[in-house]
Amino acid sequence: MEVQEVNSKLFRKLFDVAPDPILIIDKDGSIVLANNETERVFGYTVNELTGKKIEILVPARHRGGHEQLRGDFHKEPSLRPMGSGRDLHALRKNGTEIPVEISLSPLEVRNKCLVIAIIRDISERKRAEAELKIANKELSRSNKDLEDFAYIASHDLQEPLRSVAGSCQLLKRRYADKLDASALEFIDFAVAGAKRMEELINDLLSYSRVSTKAKEPKIVDMNKVLSNVLDNLRTAISDAGAKVTSSELPTLAIDEWQVYQLLQNLIANALKFKSNDVPKIHISATQEQGQWHFSVSDNGIGIESKYFDRIFEVFKRLHTRDQYPGTGIGLASCKKIVERHGGEIWLESVVGEGTTFHFTLGS
Repeated sequence: MEVQEVNSKLFRKLFDVAPDPILIIDKDGSIVLANNETERVFGYTVNELTGKKIEILVPARHRGGHEQLRGDFHKEPSLRPMGSGRDLHALRKNGTEIPVEISLSPLEVRNKCLVIAIIRDISERKRAEAELKIANKELSRSNKDLEDFAYIASHDLQEPLRSVAGSCQLLKRRYADKLDASALEFIDFAVAGAKRMEELINDLLSYSRVSTKAKEPKIVDMNKVLSNVLDNLRTAISDAGAKVTSSELPTLAIDEWQVYQLLQNLIANALKFKSNDVPKIHISATQEQGQWHFSVSDNGIGIESKYFDRIFEVFKRLHTRDQYPGTGIGLASCKKIVERHGGEIWLESVVGEGTTFHFTLGS
């Protein structure tokens, strides 16, 4: 078997197993050859297309200028995408249109200039893009609703709660001598409930602002962020008799306020869930595979492994409010902040020995 015959059979085999429709077209715009995938996509048999003008696959509204485009290509034949920067559509035998991408390449055969047209059906991609556009629009609407809620939560909801708490406290002061112990206890319950609700609203507001009030990252020294956090927690650290240490931290592109919240939540957690030993908290960072791996370690009461995933969910608490105060939103906010920065958060813990929270941030 001659090399030419082998090459011819190999070409035909590759031509027909190609995943996209391929047409070979002469200078006059007539289809010389079409592969099997062309039949599946356009509904024409190869015989029906052979010898026909390429305009048979062009929607009627675009045929007027198509001949001119063919002529322009032959003046300067080269490998190029067709219709760059605009949507292209091809016409099927049944009259329906499909969005396509087309790549043109010149082919010289026996002093004749032919054109290889590779046509890709991008219907699925366009459908996915349309669905993504709808999803993004819905997400944008949801974020707007969340911003509206945050505004209401910070203004319209908190003021009535303060009024309730204030009125109850005033009632207790003015009429304490006329109320029995049960009535006074009920007033205390009402005040405590109003204050818990205000705390919950504030934490929900902070949680929502991770998305709605996010800022563009800027280069920040993490040592400075940690220093500010420790200044803010100075009283809590002193009251707990805690020893807080840290290694040298990197300078990163971050949303400074959010990472401040992240560190503050994790360190405050370590102070809250301390054991009977002197609380020891250590913050460190190492660079690993293009990211910075941070750790916040303590020698507190620890967490059972079965709760490791649960603690990052909103409102998930492992203890009663009488044991440890809080709303159960702090670690959920930490997770949201880390994920917004493209990282992950997880923990290691041994009950009675302590906990280490790990998180990664971009390089």
